Amino acid sequence: MEKINIGKNGFIYPMPVALLGTNANDKANFMALGWLMRANVNPPMLTVVVNKNHFTNKLIRENKTFSVNFPDTEMIEKTDYCGLVSGEREDKSKLFNVFYGELKTAPMIEECPLSLECKLVDIYEMPTNDLFIGEIIATYTEEQYLTDGKPDIKKINPAALTMPDNNYWNIGENIGKAWNIGKNLK
Repeated sequence: MEKINIGKNGFIYPMPVALLGTNANDKANFMALGWLMRANVNPPMLTVVVNKNHFTNKLIRENKTFSVNFPDTEMIEKTDYCGLVSGEREDKSKLFNVFYGELKTAPMIEECPLSLECKLVDIYEMPTNDLFIGEIIATYTEEQYLTDGKPDIKKINPAALTMPDNNYWNIGENIGKAWNIGKNLK
């Protein structure tokens, strides 16, 4: 089968759907986020990518903290709304029940099955976006979302985002154990 060139924006997919939390004038602000990934093991770090023009970019720089909240699929309408309106013009603090952890400055969402509280470590500036590197200070969940003390993707029921078609998806079935199933080929 012949490979065809589909242009520069053939995104890698799926991407996790998350809500990026920051403080704005003593109020919680949340932005829909798809561009994020784990970046380091010890200390645990992750990266989030935010357009330079977004209000959240300015808030992360000011506060030096942020949260990454993983909503379940039932929260997709509110999550999408957080990507449609700017916290500069709309107060999104009342959309969710908000709590704070150890840092006291990174708002997290009670309704989200999983929330990560992060301290800003570094910023990598790019032409249109900035990549923020945060150290994960604490992870918050509830017992109902755990199996054997670890977050269970089926119980969390997260959404995924595909681009460039811009659609939300449910997570599918487990197809094998990582760093294990390939042993069959040895």
